[in-house]
Parts: sequence; structure tokens; C-alpha cells
Amino acid sequence: MKIDHPKLVKSLRIAYSAERAASFAYVGHAGSLKDAAERNAVKQIELDEWDHRKNVLAIMTQYDIPVSKYYEIKFYIIGKFIGYSCYVIGRFMPYFFAGKLESGNVCEYFIMQRRFNSLGITEHDAVLYEMGIKEKEHEVQFLDMVRDEAWLPYFEKVFSWGTTTSLNDVDLETKLEAASSKQYCKSGIAEQIVPTASEKEPVLKQDLVKEKD
Repeated sequence: MKIDHPKLVKSLRIAYSAERAASFAYVGHAGSLKDAAERNAVKQIELDEWDHRKNVLAIMTQYDIPVSKYYEIKFYIIGKFIGYSCYVIGRFMPYFFAGKLESGNVCEYFIMQRRFNSLGITEHDAVLYEMGIKEKEHEVQFLDMVRDEAWLPYFEKVFSWGTTTSLNDVDLETKLEAASSKQYCKSGIAEQIVPTASEKEPVLKQDLVKEKD
């Protein structure tokens, strides 16, 4: 069975290759860390990304969507470069940019879910929801690692991600169920809360969330 939705097909092919890039980046990130607990935490995130890649491939295979050689090469190079760079750019920047990356990745899976639903396909809702939520957990985890860093306010102003800005409107403290998660990542101003693993009171903010159809 093939699906007639070019944007959905493209997003799946990109996600499949980009998940490997993220995994490669986290290999370098983990290797650059001195603290064993931090290193193990990043290694677990790496494993999550490999699992996401496997899940995306299963969906692509079901609809006869071929893997893009172009994206595989492109993201292979990107992932390896980022991984090696972690050894020379210090502790803060790998955590910061990983958090920003994960923040952007959250919406891709909820948007995929909506696109499948527009074709009358709902069988992938659960796995896409789980991957989107897992990406949000990664974002929060990375943010917590740099929340008290002096550099964070300056980087947040420049790169539009941090304690008061996010690239998605998912709130782990009051997350929606899979059946309702299509409400995430729609165009418009969305009140957002970025919860932390260490603080019970999350930070309330507003952010412009756009769906890229």
C-alpha cells in the first residue's frame, strides 16, 4: 500500500535519517562527558533515537517508502561532525543545542500523526505519540542540565530556546492522551509550560508554534 501525501513521505524519510544523525551526535556527546551519571543518561537518549529510527522504518516499509540515500549521507555527515565537535566545545553547548534540537523534533511526530489521520489512517497514532512525548522528555532533560548555567540567558536570546522559549507546546505535567494529541503543534499562539525534573513548579510562557504543512 502506498500513500499519496508527498509532505508526509518526505517527513518520514527525513526523520529516519535524522534519527541516526542524532544517535551519532549523542555518541560523541556521551563520550565527551566526565560525569558517569551524565554519560549514561545521554547514552540512554542515544538508544531512544535508534529505537525511533527503527519505528520510522517500520512505517516506511509498510507503505513502500524507500530510504533516501541523499538524506542518509547528509545526516550521517552532520551527525558525525556534531559528535566529534562535542569533544572540543565544552559541556554547555552540546547540552544546549541537543535540547533545542529535541524541542524541534517533538512536533514532527505529532504533525505526522495528523497527516496520517487526514488520510484516514490511525493505526500509527500510538507510536507517533510515544515518540513525540519521548522527544519532549529529552528536551526537558537537556534543559535541566544547563538551567543554572550563566551562558543560558544569552544563548536563549540568540537561538530562541531555553527556560522561557520552546519550539513546541507540549506540557509533560498535563500531557494529552494519544487520541487528543492532534491538538499539539498547530499554528497560533500557544501557552506553554516547560516542566523540569527537579522543580515542581513549571515555567509558564507563550510561544508561536507553526505547523509546517
